[in-house]
Amino acid sequence: MRALRAAFSRALEAALVLLLLASLVFFALRLLPGDPARLVLGDQASPAELAAVRARLHTDEPLVAQYARFLSGLGTLDLGDSLRRPGVPALRRVATALGPTARLAALAVGLGSAFGVAMAALAFGPWLGARRRWVERGLVALAAAPLIAFAPLLTFALAVKTRLVPLPGDPEAGTLGLVFASALLAVPLAAHVGRTGHASLVELGQGQFLVVAAAKGAGPGRVLFLHALPAASGPILAVIATQLGALLGGAVVLERLFERWGLGTLILEAYASRDLPVLEGAVVAAGALFVVVQSAAAFLHALLDPRARS
Repeated sequence: MRALRAAFSRALEAALVLLLLASLVFFALRLLPGDPARLVLGDQASPAELAAVRARLHTDEPLVAQYARFLSGLGTLDLGDSLRRPGVPALRRVATALGPTARLAALAVGLGSAFGVAMAALAFGPWLGARRRWVERGLVALAAAPLIAFAPLLTFALAVKTRLVPLPGDPEAGTLGLVFASALLAVPLAAHVGRTGHASLVELGQGQFLVVAAAKGAGPGRVLFLHALPAASGPILAVIATQLGALLGGAVVLERLFERWGLGTLILEAYASRDLPVLEGAVVAAGALFVVVQSAAAFLHALLDPRARS
């Protein structure tokens, strides 16, 4: 029951955050200086053309009516047609971009989590001996390195110079291109997971339950993977949840950097062309993706760690 109450609380918080985000997007695009219709058409537009765009965007209505229409459109998944592509619903364009971004981020979370846990286990276990310090130092260095710094260098070395992998933005790169782009995005997450997992394992290292397991004849691998890592899963999930915002932001940067289709590309395209319905929908979708995965990670953390349910 406590887990269900925690899930309901998380869902309510997520809904409120999405409502706040959508409201901020709406008011930012309508209360900031400048006429949205003139931004779309330019200064040379005729009064008739401006009036047509205002009617299409409903900016000729009172602000309260516009806000109610906007919330109703979000609820029914209908924000009108794209201004850049008449006849194409704005949210259909958002949906085509949301899928690639979600796949990129989801694969990055899986790769980063797996690699981070593996590095934490190596740094904690007895297999590397004194060389464990190199793993620890490597994790610190990777955690401090910005994505925008190492992603182009690794891409040049692996995709351009040695041609071991395809370019991440190549339309024909297929699954391998997605895996390579996700691996680049996963590097900072893996470093944070590795550092947190190692610190948690060190803290648990002298725990009585691990001593008892070893005294009963369990080998180092069994003690680590069957006893220590499950106990350290709570902090690891917590750091994954806190890093999701940076990871999704990195996905947007990576898409723009390598010209991969996704929410990042769509947001910049809609901003450049002043396609307000698409811009509103894309920003809200990006926020919704973040809130959903953050809430899912927090709920999973609460299931595994009772201390997180309060």
